[in-house]
Amino acid sequence: HSLRRRQRQMCIRDSPMKETKRRKGENTMKKALSAAMAAGMTAVMLAGCGSSASSAAESTAPAESTSAAASTEAAAESVVSAPTALSFVFADGDDTFKTQMNKIVDDFNAANPDITITIEPGDGGSYSEFLKTKDSVGEFPDMMEMRDTAMYVRAGKVAPLSDDVKALFTSTVDFDGVTYTAPFSGANTMGIMYNKKYFADNGLEIPKTWDEFITLCQTIKDKGDMSPLVVGGSDVWHIGFLYDLCYANDVLESDPDFIEECYKGEKDFSDANYQKAVTDLAEVLSFAQDGWASTPDAQITTFFVNDMSAMMFSGTHMFSQINDAAPDFEYGWFAVPDRDGKVNLLGGGTAGGWALSAEAAKDPDKQAAFDAFCKYFFSSDVYGAYCEAMAAIPTTVETPKMNSSEQFQSVLDALSAADYTHLMWNQEVGNRELPPDFRNFTYKTCIEVAQGSRDVASASSELQKTWNVALQSFNPTTGLGVE
Repeated sequence: HSLRRRQRQMCIRDSPMKETKRRKGENTMKKALSAAMAAGMTAVMLAGCGSSASSAAESTAPAESTSAAASTEAAAESVVSAPTALSFVFADGDDTFKTQMNKIVDDFNAANPDITITIEPGDGGSYSEFLKTKDSVGEFPDMMEMRDTAMYVRAGKVAPLSDDVKALFTSTVDFDGVTYTAPFSGANTMGIMYNKKYFADNGLEIPKTWDEFITLCQTIKDKGDMSPLVVGGSDVWHIGFLYDLCYANDVLESDPDFIEECYKGEKDFSDANYQKAVTDLAEVLSFAQDGWASTPDAQITTFFVNDMSAMMFSGTHMFSQINDAAPDFEYGWFAVPDRDGKVNLLGGGTAGGWALSAEAAKDPDKQAAFDAFCKYFFSSDVYGAYCEAMAAIPTTVETPKMNSSEQFQSVLDALSAADYTHLMWNQEVGNRELPPDFRNFTYKTCIEVAQGSRDVASASSELQKTWNVALQSFNPTTGLGVE
């Protein structure tokens, strides 16, 4: 969630427009990760996370100020010509993220007495629908966390980033050459968190291939003292984590343009590699705890730290939750390899991030205030504290001042050494953008396969039918539904 439910939900579509491209690319991202690793990251991760609502009245966050110096600098002179107020909305379902943002906004407001940013209650569980509702009733915020970026860009609801703000980042996603969001973290890298003591006591080793991973799961299952994996399947987006693992290994490595080819009618969901991904996902889910389909994501940490499950596959946002729930719990992290032992990880900038509404941008003072907030948020001290608390992959050219846990360092090392990196399929851009609502339908269908209520061939057929219906109103390769 701490990269939060937002990145757990990344899952939730950052669906961009046609002819979209990434700026500066993976080499720059790897340089930034190498710089981050060189910064001497050694401390234990902070904070924990859960789920609750937020309000403007709650925006006073707990103590520790890591941004006093930045606040003093920011207060040097006003960037606005008159007192300026902005409304601000983000998905607030994750307690760690909410606490971080409340504190950052409070500190920014204190450092800039002529600017008042007011946090309005968000909806962490269904944020995308929440923001659509705000727009439909005429309450679209001045600044916001943007997820369904392409939809709002096409509707003319968000403003381009200024050149000064865009220059802060190593990699952004552009829409027809224009950047609309300030990415506050790289893609939420997924991997296995494992119980170190359990592995050591039972002589279990880190797998070097997919088959070794399946054997490891079977070995733990046969022992019978805990489930190999914990899965929060009642939150359908959670299934997207393991789906992405199988889809990336079985489909993307051999055919990164699979979705585009489906739009063009050159491929379909009966494709052998796609069916292999669905089969692999069902096999992995067979190693989850009893009742996984009715377990919410918010409970998976409890299973893990209480020796009910040996492993958890999720993103770096879980580190703070684990540390908060059980500070002395010993756990490690590893990437799950493919059948050939290669590693394909989620990585790179996404189309989501902080955005300013097009309406607010008409006011030069609101534009200046938003730019000032972005520069403050992404300053080395402030952004470093945020990344440390959230286990967020930095996106900035300047290496933030942060420490890292052993687990987070393992992620950074794996990203630098990965054979492939990719975005989650619902975060893809241009001709790979998914039709609206297709993601969740796919996950629900895959759950049915895992539960035995339909076979893989039936799932492929059902997915293709739904895809064909979607193509009647949306196809980025032809421009249908895009403009």
